[in-house]
Order: sequence, then C-alpha cells, then structure tokens
Amino acid sequence: MPCSKVFYFHRLLSLKMGGYYCLFQFLLIYVLLHGHRSHSLNQACQPTDLEALLAFSNGWDRKGAKLTGWHPNDTACCFWTGISCDLGRVIGLDLFNKSLHGGISSLITSLDGLMTLNLSCNSFHGQLPEGLGQLARLQMLDLSVNMFSGPFPVREDGFLAIEMVNISFNKFTGPHPTFPGVMNLAVLDISSNTFSGGFNTRALCVASVKALQFSRNEFNGEVLAGFGRCRMLVELSIDGSGITGSIPSDLYMLSELRRLSLRENQLSGSLSEYLGNFSQLIHIDLSYNMFTGVIPDVFGGLRRLEFLNLASNLFSGTLPASLSSCPMLRVINLRNNSLSGEIALDFNLLPRLNVLDAGSNTLSGAIPPSLMWCTDLKTLNFGRNKLKGEIPESFKHLRSLSHISLAQNGFTNLSSALRVLQHLPKLTSLVLTKNFHGGETFPMDGISGFKSLQVLVLANCALSGMIQPWLQNMESLRVLDISWNKLNGKLPSWLGNLNNLFYVDLSNNSFSGELPKSFTQIKSLISSTYSSEHASIEDLPLFIKKNSAEKGLQYNHVSSFPPALILSSNWLIGPVLPGLGHLVQLHLLDLSWNNFSGHIPDELSNMSSLEVLNFAHNGLNGSIPSSLSKLNFLSKFDVSYNNLSGDIPIGGQFSTFTNESFVGNAALCLLRNGPCSGENPLEGTGNDGTDTVSAMPAMTYITVEVGFAFGLLIVWNILFFARAWRAAYFLTVDRFFDMIYLVTMAKVNKLRRKWEDKDHP
Repeated sequence: MPCSKVFYFHRLLSLKMGGYYCLFQFLLIYVLLHGHRSHSLNQACQPTDLEALLAFSNGWDRKGAKLTGWHPNDTACCFWTGISCDLGRVIGLDLFNKSLHGGISSLITSLDGLMTLNLSCNSFHGQLPEGLGQLARLQMLDLSVNMFSGPFPVREDGFLAIEMVNISFNKFTGPHPTFPGVMNLAVLDISSNTFSGGFNTRALCVASVKALQFSRNEFNGEVLAGFGRCRMLVELSIDGSGITGSIPSDLYMLSELRRLSLRENQLSGSLSEYLGNFSQLIHIDLSYNMFTGVIPDVFGGLRRLEFLNLASNLFSGTLPASLSSCPMLRVINLRNNSLSGEIALDFNLLPRLNVLDAGSNTLSGAIPPSLMWCTDLKTLNFGRNKLKGEIPESFKHLRSLSHISLAQNGFTNLSSALRVLQHLPKLTSLVLTKNFHGGETFPMDGISGFKSLQVLVLANCALSGMIQPWLQNMESLRVLDISWNKLNGKLPSWLGNLNNLFYVDLSNNSFSGELPKSFTQIKSLISSTYSSEHASIEDLPLFIKKNSAEKGLQYNHVSSFPPALILSSNWLIGPVLPGLGHLVQLHLLDLSWNNFSGHIPDELSNMSSLEVLNFAHNGLNGSIPSSLSKLNFLSKFDVSYNNLSGDIPIGGQFSTFTNESFVGNAALCLLRNGPCSGENPLEGTGNDGTDTVSAMPAMTYITVEVGFAFGLLIVWNILFFARAWRAAYFLTVDRFFDMIYLVTMAKVNKLRRKWEDKDHP
C-alpha cells in the first residue's frame, strides 16, 4: 500500500464520489487548521500540551523520520512538525507518512483541544488508548495504514464531535465500531481490518452519515438489511467481506446513493426493478457474486451512471437495451455471465465509453456497426462468445483502442481483420485465439502498422502457411503466441531480432529446419536492464487461457507471463545451441517433441533464472551436464525419450526429480549414487522397439512370486485342519488383492491423464 501525499489526497478526493459535502468538510477543516496555525506562530505552547506531546512521543522509534522539534529542550511546540495551534492550544496533530514506529501513549488524551488527529501511513502498532474517545473536540481521526490491533475503543459518550473516521488498513478485531451518541458523523472507513460479526445499522445510520466503507473484513450473515435507514447515504462499500443473502428492498430506497460496491461476496437472488430508483448513482459494482436472473432493463433513469460492473455472476437473458440511455457511461463490464442474444445497444449514444467487456457469455450475431462512434474506447473484450462475421471496416475509427480480445468466437477473414486493425495507432494487445477455422492461411501482404503492439495471440486458429515478414515491423512486440496452428517452413532469423520479445510460443505447428542463432540474442531475455528501459509492462485486462500444454494457466496481465521460449511439437532439427545459455532472464525453455540431436550444452547452466527445461522426445545423446545442478530455480526437468547415457547429476534441484524425467534413455543410469555399467538397469528394449522390463527386475519379480507360492502352499497345509485360522487367512488374502487392485487402477488413471494432456485442446 503506497503511502505518499498523492495517495493521501486521492483518498480525500475519492469522497467526491460519495458527495461534495464530504470533500467540502475536509477542505474546510484543512483551511481552518492552517489558518489557525499561521495565526498562532507567535503564540506560546501551553505547558500541559507540551507535556502531553513529549509523553506521546516517548514510545516512538523516530529513526529515519524528518521531524522539527519534538524534544524537551524546545518548548515552542506550535513550531514542531505536524502541530497546529490556536491561541497556544494544540488543535491539530498531523504526522502523515513520517516513518514512525511504536505505540500510542494514553497521555495523548490530555490534548483536550485536539480537533484533527492524523497518524496515517506509519508503523504504529498495539492497541489504542481506551480514553481516545474523551477528546471532546475531535472532528477528524485518520489512523489508516498502520498496524494497530485489538478492538477499537468506543463508548456511548465518546467522540461526540467526530465527523470523519478512517481506520482502514490495520489489524483491528471484534465488532465494528459504532458511534451511537454522535450526530455529525459523515464518513466512516473501517476497510481492510478483521472486524467480524454482523452490522449494527441502527447505530451506524445517524442522520448525517454520507459514506460507509466496510470492505475487506470478516463479516458474516445477511448484513444488508437496515441500511435503508441511512437516508442521506452517498457511498456504501462492503467488498470482499463474506456477506450473504440478497439485496433487501429498503436499500433500493436510498435515492441519494452515488456509489454502491458489494463485489466479491456471496450475494444471491435477482436484482429488483427498483434499481431504477438510484437516479443519482454514478458507480455500481456487484461483480463476483452469485446473482441470478435477468439484468433489469431500467437504466433509463440512471443518467449519471459512469461505472457498471456486474461481472462473474449468473445473470441470463439479453443485454439491457436501456444502457444506451446512460450517456455518461465509461465502463460496462458484464464478463463471465450467461447473457445471450445479439448486442442490441446503440453505441452512438455512449460517446464516453472507455471499457466494454462482455467476454465469457453466449452472445451471438455480429459486432454492431454503431460501435465506431465510441471513439474514446480503450478496452474491448468480446472473447468466448458465439459472435460471427468479419471485423467491421468501421473499427479503423476507434483510434483510442488499446486492448482487443475477440478470442473463441466464429470470426472469419483474418487478412481483412488485420488490414482494418493496423490503422489503430494505440493498439497494444490483440487476442484472436480460436477463430478463423475455415482453412485460412497466414496473411502474406498488405499489412503494416502495429507499431505499438505488445501482445499478439493467434493461437489455435488452424492457420496454414509460413510466418510472414510483416511481423518484423512490430518492434514493440513482447508476447507472441501462434501455437496450435498448421504453420510450416523455417523459423525466420529476424524473429530473434525483435528485442522486446520475452514470451514466444510457436508450439504445435510444423516448423522445420534448425533453430536460428538469433534466438540466442534476444536482448530482453539477456538483460533485465534492456527490458525495463525499452518495454514498459502494461496491464492486459483481457482473458487468455493457455492450451493443454500449459495446464490451463490464465494470464490476465502482461506481467504474469513468464519469460519463455516454447517450440515444442514441431519438426526442428540440429543441435541445441550453446548460445541459449546467454538467456539468463529466461524462465521456461521447451524444445520437446522435435528432432534435435547432439549433446546438451554445458553453457545452459548459465541460465540462472530457468524454472522449466524440457528436452523430452528428441534425439539428444551424450551425458547430462553435471553443471545443470547449479540451476537453483529449476522446478521441472524432462529429458525422457532421448539417447542419453551416463549418470544423472546429483545435488541441487536434481534430488527432487523423479525417474519419469529420465525414462526412455536406454544407457542412462537411473540408480542414483549407485553403480552404473552403462546400461539402464531398470529398462531394456524389446525386439519391437518398445521399452520392456529388464532382466534384473524380472528375476526379482519371479523369485518373489515363487517364494510367495511356496509359502502359500505351506500355510494351506497348516491351516487345512484349523477352521478359525482358515477364515482369518482368506480374509487377509482378500484384503491383499483389494490393495493390488487399487494401486493398479491408480497407475492406469495416471497414465490416462498423461495421455489426455498431450491431446489437442
């Protein structure tokens, strides 16, 4: 959590969303305090206040703090850092972000003239003094972003003048604080603590309350009932706090509400048509809940609405057409629901739209041509729907568009799509996975532009042909994924000259020839300095689901992609280039299921960041370099089914790899720390070329079986005349064979899962 002046004033200004009254109150107090301070520069500090301040500071660790005064030899406390005075009395104490550590002395309650107390963004800890509420003139209390713990001290006769309380981002416990005797409370922010239990709405909904921010606590139960009593409420935020139930009808009666955020809870039920009563609403976020039913088509009266987020629920039905009547809308997020039908919105009436995210639904039809009028649109996600047709020619007018995901639809004519989208100067990420399945070829000419493109994903599109030279114009490209296609030919050497590339997935194609040496010279994989200076990491607010080769990993941000070079399942030949050892920033190197030959280069031990190294199913020979044991971050290593020989390295991460990482190498010694004669003691090769169990284990199994049969015969003869022993014996035999059956089925299921993982997704 950043603690800077920018963060602090952002929190103040954010209250504008909850009512201009709150902002006015903060500014008024700020002006009054600074006016009082300038008036009191020539005033002496009252001895009792001086004594209280010195006692208050005794428990601090001020190392690194830049404070003026605050020591016994300086009696002019009105000149100290953070102190405001009026006629010699301390009325303001503001030590925001001063790198202070320690506890809070109970003697702070002696500052009976205090009107504002701000200790936010420090490292204060421990419990608050019980008498804090005795500061009868205290109007503003900000203890946010510290490590205070225990219950918050509130009594019926405490904090009588309080107007604003911010104790967010601490470790307070117990029931949430209430201020039953207070008449002027406007803002209460207790978010990001561990308050528990239910809500005391009777004590919260005093006449003047404007904003209640209760997010990220540990409340439970159906706690929303009763908030309808807060008639003047402008903001209600209870995100990520485990609340359940449905939205009660009285909440829809809050006609002054401007911000409603209940995201990441377990709310259910349907939304009422009374949603249209929120005529002042600016921001509504009900995402990541379990709401069902249709979205009420009642947005015609919400003329001030700017932000709508209903993502990740169970909504069904069509998009509400009345959204077109909200001219101030900047964000529409309906991702991950069950919405269907065509996109029947008139985008000509939504000129301010910045984000349109309707991904992961079952929308059908074509993209509306009227979308061209949303010239401020920056993010567009229609991925994982049932849309079809071509990318409209009018898309070239969306000059502000930065992120596009149309993945997993039925779009056609990739060549036309790229010719349209190349006109977007700010386009940063383009995801078109699982489209164009009509036997299209990789476009050959007529394409330029894409100077700003950082992410290009054309995976699983059944594209044929070769990688075309126009790709080398994408000098900003960082992520390239054209996997699971039918592309062929040699890998172009210029691909390794795209110096910002750090994630390359060309797997599951038919590329042939040798790996170009330029792949060992990609600057962003050699030096972190080059990567940070030449390519900014930008958020990717889209959904990308990797294919089965990556176990279904989801990457929602560019920064979540691991630096990777994935070339598996092609027809590449030649040696593994020693120069790959220069790629010290690389985390994942996968060359499996190709025809690489020769030795594993010792230079690969220089790849200090490597986490995954996969050479399985190639024709590599020689030994595994012992220097690879220096790769401290290596979590997966696979050289199975090659022609390797000799000993497996010991030490380091190699002690964690199972024999599955090495099988299929006839001359590789799998008996670690034991004698190795140059032949694999655990497997051999049959006449048909398939791996069979070797003679040594086979003799062991035969010996065990003969011994078992002989022992069984002896026991049978002994038990023949003992009925009780005979019953116990056969019960034991039954249990033994049950165990053998369970172990066998577990092995079979494991092999089946491995085989399915290799199937085309």
